[in-house]
Amino acid sequence: MNYKTILASLTALVMAATSSFAQDIHKSGPFQGAKANKGFVTHTTANGKSTLTLSDDFVPPQTPDPHWQVVDSNGRTYLLDRLMTKDQKVKKSIVVPEYIPDIAKVQMWCAFAETNLGEAAFERPVK
Repeated sequence: MNYKTILASLTALVMAATSSFAQDIHKSGPFQGAKANKGFVTHTTANGKSTLTLSDDFVPPQTPDPHWQVVDSNGRTYLLDRLMTKDQKVKKSIVVPEYIPDIAKVQMWCAFAETNLGEAAFERPVK
């Protein structure tokens, strides 16, 4: 093999790896709601795990018990974990359980008042 063949092969490999990685990242629209109305959420898939991550400009709602909640493409809701830890730090990322078929929206849900504080929708449901 000559230098040009090796370089072309490496370039193709890097491009394939980059494009397959980019396909596993999805950005939602902005959060919209009464209490959660800044930032967005990113969905990634790595090592078979689906993860949601809040943007740096997300402002946690100042309510008694905010939780992560997702809505699938059939409108079923799944209440997940608390947004805040016991020491009042924001859980910026959460691994989505495998039993959730897809994610159309991510909501911030107040478990105390049982109300939607705001939601961010994906253009198309993500898996």
